[in-house]
Amino acid sequence: MVAVASFLLPGNRVGILPYACMTYVARAELGACVNRYTSGGSVGAVYSSGRAALRMEGMMMRKLFHGIAALGAMVGLAACSVSAPVSGGSGGSAASSASAAGEAGAASTGSAQGSGVDDGVFTVAMEAAYAPYNWAQPTDAHGAVPIKDSTMYANGYDVMTAKAIAQANSWKLEIVQLQWDSLIPAVQSGTVDAVIAGQSITAERRKQVDFAGPYLYANIVVLTKKDSKFADAAGVSGLAGGKATSQSGTVWYDSLIPQIKNVQRQAPSDDAPAMLMVLQTGQVDYVVTDMPTAQGAVLAYPDMKILDFTDTNDNFKVSDEDVNIGISVRKGNTALKDAIDAYLKTQTPDDFNARMKDAVKIQPMGN
Repeated sequence: MVAVASFLLPGNRVGILPYACMTYVARAELGACVNRYTSGGSVGAVYSSGRAALRMEGMMMRKLFHGIAALGAMVGLAACSVSAPVSGGSGGSAASSASAAGEAGAASTGSAQGSGVDDGVFTVAMEAAYAPYNWAQPTDAHGAVPIKDSTMYANGYDVMTAKAIAQANSWKLEIVQLQWDSLIPAVQSGTVDAVIAGQSITAERRKQVDFAGPYLYANIVVLTKKDSKFADAAGVSGLAGGKATSQSGTVWYDSLIPQIKNVQRQAPSDDAPAMLMVLQTGQVDYVVTDMPTAQGAVLAYPDMKILDFTDTNDNFKVSDEDVNIGISVRKGNTALKDAIDAYLKTQTPDDFNARMKDAVKIQPMGN
């Protein structure tokens, strides 16, 4: 079964796009993705569905680097990252260069920038392709928020959280869709005020941005197929020798998979939908992820099973930074960080979990 998302085409026709292809906006990439995950189908129809996304990404990237002439080289790099997802989550050259350029952008603007919300608009970046944290949908159903420079709307746990923060501070909310590797550079340069995108609060990221929160505590779990030989694993030791992967640039891939004895770690996936497709198509035995992502996955793929070793003596060795999910803001932007934290302190872990359950219920893959 291939999870799909529907899009309205001219004349109220409905185009169908595999969920794993939602972040591919160039015609060639959409075609390759559709041919990979479906047996046939019209690439032209898929491209028609993706043209609005292509225009959106083009306008978004132009705005992202407008006025930072000193970083001209960064424009070319970022354009490449939009046209093709970055492969390799352990620090590929494109991601590293984008990060370095983002830091330079932050340094060039420096402390002269205000909180970013002085105009009363809270601009938040996310992938809008990472259910149940965030996703894109064609209507404003369930309180979805328009995505800037797009005909699509964003929803999910991150959007719900952003709406609550904006309401608590009497701000207008604006959502910007960016690829994962472009999120931190965007907040560093001041193009967006914050990133709310399911980011773990790691020491490495703290070098680049400041974090408010946590706004969620996400347990680490394993996702496998019900008919897998690993389906009855009672702990991490029961996963020995298996083929595994996870999303690039995450603690799941970089720190947790290596804890499995004799694991055959495969290339990382560019995003969560691609990670799930790799498991669904049998290219790996299991993936390491967090509980919210896994809960959303089993709704889309009923033949998948969650392995949670949290209450055992044979669990992953995790630190707070592996499970604490935060909201990133520009380094030194204490005014915005404090305003966000002021709201988050009114919430309990049970409040966070209840909101995530609401997001899982309405995510596209589950409908």
